[in-house]
Amino acid sequence: MLPLLEFGVASGGVVALSYLHSARADREREAARELNLLIEGATGYAIYMYDAAGRVSVWNEGARRLMGWSSAEVVAKHCSIFYTQMAVAEGLPEHHLRTAATKGSLNGEDWHVRKDGSRFLARFTIKAFYDNSGTLRGYGKLIRDITQQRAERFRAAASENHYRSILATVPDAMVVTNRAGNILSFSAAAERLFGLSESEVVGTSFDRLIASSGPQGRAASVDHYLTVTRSSSDGVGCTLLGRRGDGSTFPLRLSVGQAITEGKPIFTAFFRDLTEQRRTEERLEELRTSLVHAARGSAMGTMASTLGHELNQPITAVVNYMRGIRNLLREGNEEDRDMIDDALADAMREGLRAGEILRHLHDFESRGEMEFTVEALPQLIEEASQLALIGARERGVWVTFDIDPSATPVLVDRIQIQQVLINLIRNAIEAMAESPVRHLSVSTRVEEEGCVRATVADTGSGIAPEAAAKLFRAFNSTKSGGMGLGLSICRTIVEASGGKIWAEPRSGGGTAFHFTMVQADQELAE
Repeated sequence: MLPLLEFGVASGGVVALSYLHSARADREREAARELNLLIEGATGYAIYMYDAAGRVSVWNEGARRLMGWSSAEVVAKHCSIFYTQMAVAEGLPEHHLRTAATKGSLNGEDWHVRKDGSRFLARFTIKAFYDNSGTLRGYGKLIRDITQQRAERFRAAASENHYRSILATVPDAMVVTNRAGNILSFSAAAERLFGLSESEVVGTSFDRLIASSGPQGRAASVDHYLTVTRSSSDGVGCTLLGRRGDGSTFPLRLSVGQAITEGKPIFTAFFRDLTEQRRTEERLEELRTSLVHAARGSAMGTMASTLGHELNQPITAVVNYMRGIRNLLREGNEEDRDMIDDALADAMREGLRAGEILRHLHDFESRGEMEFTVEALPQLIEEASQLALIGARERGVWVTFDIDPSATPVLVDRIQIQQVLINLIRNAIEAMAESPVRHLSVSTRVEEEGCVRATVADTGSGIAPEAAAKLFRAFNSTKSGGMGLGLSICRTIVEASGGKIWAEPRSGGGTAFHFTMVQADQELAE
């Protein structure tokens, strides 16, 4: 019984062992099938194998789609058919196999050839396989077509280089930001203008480039500058103060545009340095002022010459008559009484003649040179302000206008009234030169009895009481080097126009200058 038992046990072991081998083979076949399905499904890749001599032994569906050859066409063919003629001549296929065999694997990029002769850039991995005894069994190769990817990279690089060339050559400083105001790029011109390198500013806030853009002295958002640019009639944006890397400020003009990139808005800001332009404008303004003073001096010289010529004879006659009368009175002769009476009469006549000359001169000044027309007051103020406010922002002055739409039209000499406005505004700017707050306001209001009042107010140090009493007198000036004629001329113009002018302390500090004009009927202006 023992042999049978032993045989039975032995037979059962053989059956069990056979069953285990069968199950393992099934699992291996299933794994191989799944691996083949995975390989065949790798549509973006070509996966194939070589034997130890470099001949194709396994060729998957992905390889057929990518390379164009069927399995029957390439199996047993040498791998050199996948390389360009130049690569084959240089021995590159054998070099790749030797390197993979030596190092175990090789990764690289090279041009490969399809069945139809077309080429593509491939990224490949070659893996060497060995058996347990260390004998080379063959190679596995995985390749992927990266031609489109590389082309897109080249296009992106070319686009980036083109963009960089624009940044490097555009004459105006150009800064690109996102909606939050973070700087994305900084042109070469911007680096020169602000004294900052691109590496210093990229990722930082756009605000660091702006010293002041409003009365509160703060920079606004990039959206605000975009709105200002779009709303401006000429698209030039706004004028404000820029801040360099060393903290110094300078006038500039800012224009902002918007574009959509990958669904997100980006903003391109163009900066133009106005320093030289402002210097030129200031020089022109100084020249204009000098010419005005020269013209006034010439006019005064002409007036003095005319007065000297016209008044010389009557005044000389009066003096001679008075001297003769004095001598006759000293002698005390009664018979000279008639001669004295005649001399007094002649002196009085010559005095009246001198007065008549002065009256004619006054009439010529107050009426002969003025041409009254019906004018829109807001337009007069706008035109005068454009000239008077040149360089005001660069001096830290911010201006507000409060124009009453009902305080118009007015009956004035347009040029003369604008000269009054220019003089008052320029005086206000100069008065605030040392003030911590520099706010200039221009306003209009309707007064009673058909008059309109215009006011120019500043936040300067004000006017001393002793100076206020003689503020509008000729040759009286509170400025060093001033001629003292500006406010006197303003008074002459305003009074000749039927109005009055005066000054008073401003609430909160500074001075407010007021002057009135005659309001015309609206029908006359239409």
